Amino acid sequence: MTPTTFTASLTAATPPPNLPAPLEALWWDARGDWTRAHALVDELETPDAMAVHAYLHRKEGSHSNADYWYRLAGTAHQRPTLDAEWTALVAALLR
Repeated sequence: MTPTTFTASLTAATPPPNLPAPLEALWWDARGDWTRAHALVDELETPDAMAVHAYLHRKEGSHSNADYWYRLAGTAHQRPTLDAEWTALVAALLR
């Protein structure tokens, strides 16, 4: 799957099968279901899941919570916009 096909899948009613939880979370986030996205990564302790978790809290506006998860993920948001961060996360997770 490429970032383009992943983005195209957003028109479907459900995410593509067998997506890793961080990618599925980004899929649901793009569809406007922040709560479902958050639930998918809330308990996961992988760097990928923590990076998505951080992004979700940044999007929520909880910057101190986002900073906590960015530190755990070993990264910091480097994108000027949430859309750019979402795109970068999708591309990184599809590598």
